[in-house]
Amino acid sequence: MHRLLKFYGILTSLGMLLVLIQGALVTQTGSGDACGAEWPLCYGQLIPENPTIETLIEYTHRLVSGVLGIMVVVHAIWSWISIGHLRETKFFAFIAVLFIVLQGLLGAAAVVWGQSDAIMALHFGFSLISFASVVLLTILAFEDGKAVSLTRPVLNRNFKNLIFFNLIYMYAVVYTGAFVKHSGAGGACAGWPLCNGAVIPSLEGRTAIQFGHRVAAGLLFISILIMFIQMLKTQVSNKPLLYSGSLSMIFITAQVISGAVVIFTGFTLYATMAHAIIVSLLFATISYMSLLASRAEK
Repeated sequence: MHRLLKFYGILTSLGMLLVLIQGALVTQTGSGDACGAEWPLCYGQLIPENPTIETLIEYTHRLVSGVLGIMVVVHAIWSWISIGHLRETKFFAFIAVLFIVLQGLLGAAAVVWGQSDAIMALHFGFSLISFASVVLLTILAFEDGKAVSLTRPVLNRNFKNLIFFNLIYMYAVVYTGAFVKHSGAGGACAGWPLCNGAVIPSLEGRTAIQFGHRVAAGLLFISILIMFIQMLKTQVSNKPLLYSGSLSMIFITAQVISGAVVIFTGFTLYATMAHAIIVSLLFATISYMSLLASRAEK
């Protein structure tokens, strides 16, 4: 059932992950203004001539983002028509399209008029929401027609609230991480887990931004760990939740490790890209857990 839609959903999800990776690459290489203050043209040209590496990075990001924007719209409409009978489909279809459009507009505005570090951090956040929505639409296509026992809801109210809290709080933490990148605060704390040799450094300027992100990320790890333990105690028979909850624990652990690697390797390209990929997968995983938690008892 829905074989083509499933395949297209997987393809679109991978494409959206690529967009997120490219966005991180643009930031890491400082290529955001490599096409000049023009959009959608690049230095007044549809296809730039004799581009630099930075221009190729920015231009390719624009091109891929445009193609994926169209793919997301097609995926949303297709899902609306094919699996619109599922309760969550229309909501996620709307969210996927809304945030891919907002992400594109924000990116274009940043190129033409310039934006603050905080607004540019939000650019990544919008892309992340659209990515998660596309992933959830794809999962819904796989779920359609399955036995109720495979998609049964979470019944423990406190555990539900913990999942919802982690989703919202994680989005805030992602925003602080993106703000660290765009504000150039990545190197403000030497060493890990200490910051400049101190448990609590002098909280000024970029050091405060970097240290604040570390504290927020550490609290997120603790909160997801608590959620994981509670899941093992009360939800072990719920297989979709068990698998996604286990993945969330794996991803948050990998994210903490990758953050340390980023510091120790001096913010190398591969380390920072891995950091962006892992956090994207973690957000999608907790989004799926929130979908399971939102379902009423049948």
